[in-house]
Amino acid sequence: MKPWLQLVFFTCIFLIWHTEAEFFTSIGQMTDLIYAEKDLVQSLKEYIRAEENKLSQIKSWAEKMDVLTSKSTSDPEGYLAHPVNAYKLVKRLNTDWLELENLVLQDTTNGFIANLTIQRQFFPTEEDETGAAKALMRLQDTYKLDPETLSRGNLPGTKYRSSLTVGDCFGMGKTAYNDGDYYHTVLWMEQALKQHDEGEDTTVSKVEILDYLSYAVFQFGDLHRAMELTRRLISLDSTHERAGSNLRYFEKLLEKEREEKEKEKSINKTMTTTEPVVQSGAYERPTDYLPERDIYEALCRGEGVKMTPRRQKRLFCRYHDGNRNPHLLIAPFKEEDEWDSPHIVRYYDVMSDEEIEKIKQLAKPRLARATVRDPKTGVLTVASYRVSKSSWLEEDDDPVVAKVNLRMQQITGLTVKTAELLQVANYGMGGQYEPHFDFSRKDEPDAFKRLGTGNRVATFLNYMSDVEAGGATVFPDFGAAIWPKKGTAVFWYNLFRSGEGDYRTRHAACPVLVGCKWVSNKWFHERGNEFLRPCGRTEVD
Repeated sequence: MKPWLQLVFFTCIFLIWHTEAEFFTSIGQMTDLIYAEKDLVQSLKEYIRAEENKLSQIKSWAEKMDVLTSKSTSDPEGYLAHPVNAYKLVKRLNTDWLELENLVLQDTTNGFIANLTIQRQFFPTEEDETGAAKALMRLQDTYKLDPETLSRGNLPGTKYRSSLTVGDCFGMGKTAYNDGDYYHTVLWMEQALKQHDEGEDTTVSKVEILDYLSYAVFQFGDLHRAMELTRRLISLDSTHERAGSNLRYFEKLLEKEREEKEKEKSINKTMTTTEPVVQSGAYERPTDYLPERDIYEALCRGEGVKMTPRRQKRLFCRYHDGNRNPHLLIAPFKEEDEWDSPHIVRYYDVMSDEEIEKIKQLAKPRLARATVRDPKTGVLTVASYRVSKSSWLEEDDDPVVAKVNLRMQQITGLTVKTAELLQVANYGMGGQYEPHFDFSRKDEPDAFKRLGTGNRVATFLNYMSDVEAGGATVFPDFGAAIWPKKGTAVFWYNLFRSGEGDYRTRHAACPVLVGCKWVSNKWFHERGNEFLRPCGRTEVD
């Protein structure tokens, strides 16, 4: 029972009991009832104000959501192309709607609650919200975006601009903190504090922000700034026990540090030591498991592409008839060299808009989290370095699939009989596939054993959408970056003619900064192509 209802209930019981206790026999005593009734009226007014306030909040939320959903439903993919919109959608459905539910539950709104309860089983989870936050951080790192840029939604090619609130930035920081990622904790808590200081209306207090920020700064060894932030926290809330304890601990560490420096000076007076100065927000991003991280991310930004004038002269455009394939003699494909060695080519007008839409329509109901093959077990599993959803289409699914497969066979001169099914992939916010090989290496001989068709000899990649920003296919080993163009396809061989893997073809799908990236690909295998692509004279032909 609600506290105010308990008060009304027990006050009424008290009044009835007092009536039975012969209050009417004394006017003096009855005057007490007058004041009791006055108190009841005040309680009733407070309840009415609370209900009106609650209703006002619900109405305001409904109006805001009505405007927002009208905009988003008019062009769902365009709206979600902005990663901040995608993040906020996940956050709203996982967090904000739950808060609204708690507000509405204060009254008998069975119809809405029943509907919300049914719908909520399809809502994003805590894991989804965490993943969405990490996606924004991934974009932040890859494209060197400061939190201010992301928070204000100042991204290139965006149709629907959106911004992050103090609460959103605080949520980003908390996600990083819970993951032990103090680098992003500092960045996002600083942004939350900055927007708070600018007067933005929020339910998040500065004390909460400073609590996380001071500890994250301490993790970088910046004692002076940690103390400064903690003192600011205490000035706002002098009863904050953890802050007081932390401040005393920081002071002891600083004193110990000073004593050690004095001791060093006394041991060797000729030595001069300078205290390292850590500027606000100047903390370095920690290194991770990917050795070519810097090269990979630079290529994603269009930096470090090793396309020299000399190499450019070796690249040409031509009409491609599939080695005089009868089907292509009358209508050859436009072929453009993207790179000379290894040879990567792009074909134009490979898929029509109608075919693309049909393929997407077939794939959408079957989309599932994309997997990678465990190099030790050969078992397919999900991985954090591959963020997309994919599905596999068979020729029997629709004549369009068979038509597209045949077209890839005609263009490449390779057989699709032993190729893998057509894989369709859709990259979500910050969707990526970090540097990887398409072929199996010597340390994973059983990767394609189940298929019985040998290794992946070649990759044919169809771009089924334009991408406003990001989403390039990059090759860190030789510094190439290939940008998506709807209706085009790129093709390269993963193996030399000898069957040895071409390790230069290690490639990656860069995170999608703005846009919705759709691709489909066909992996051709060795078996059945022995005479279509015969062995060369040397190991690297």
